[in-house]
Amino acid sequence: MGRAFEYRRAAKEKRWDKMSKLFPKLGHAITVAAKEGGEDPDMNSKLRTAIQNAKAENMPKDKIEAAIKRASGKDAANFVELNYEGKGPHGVLVFVECATDNSNRTVANVKSYFNKAGGGLVPSGSLEFMFSRKAVFEFEKTEEMDLEELELELIDAGLDEIEEGEEGLVIIYGDYTNFNNLQKALEELSIEVKKANLQRIPTSPVSFTEEQLVDIEKMLDKIEDDEDVQNVFTNIE
Repeated sequence: MGRAFEYRRAAKEKRWDKMSKLFPKLGHAITVAAKEGGEDPDMNSKLRTAIQNAKAENMPKDKIEAAIKRASGKDAANFVELNYEGKGPHGVLVFVECATDNSNRTVANVKSYFNKAGGGLVPSGSLEFMFSRKAVFEFEKTEEMDLEELELELIDAGLDEIEEGEEGLVIIYGDYTNFNNLQKALEELSIEVKKANLQRIPTSPVSFTEEQLVDIEKMLDKIEDDEDVQNVFTNIE
């Protein structure tokens, strides 16, 4: 009984720890989107997507609304999106996307994560050609859904690839420039998207040994735990 209780408590604490780090990131994404395109999700596809992703992670409604309102607050002017590129342990390439209200703090933190791991930041644009930017959408496959037919319906909207993942999840890919077209096409087909984002997929993935991955993941964990960091992409195979 005691062990079971401790296990449940540890699991609960782990979930709360994850949420305490994830919700601020999701809130930042919502604020930035609302600041750029307005606070009406019906008229702002980027905001609609940010809200959608937040709901998929069970972010409370009041936190979502507070993040939207923050866009028109006095501190919103400082909110910006920043990207950093770097090389980590064993030559791993890392692309870091951030949303922050304090760029000095963010660059200092990100730089320290790389430096402490024996790596460092590289000039902006150095890694752009090493990654292909893709629009990625995830949704559940329904019984009546025919993936071959769906593929044909989405080709004109910019679909590159469609695949069926685990637990009935369908994942579609398209060039990042077709994000809005694919989003609109899925909405017209009444497909409820669970997650949607822009990902950077390595053009030449590299394999690392288990020992090397231990060093790499230590650095990645520190980067991902930073509240200002939205996404982290690597060239790990």
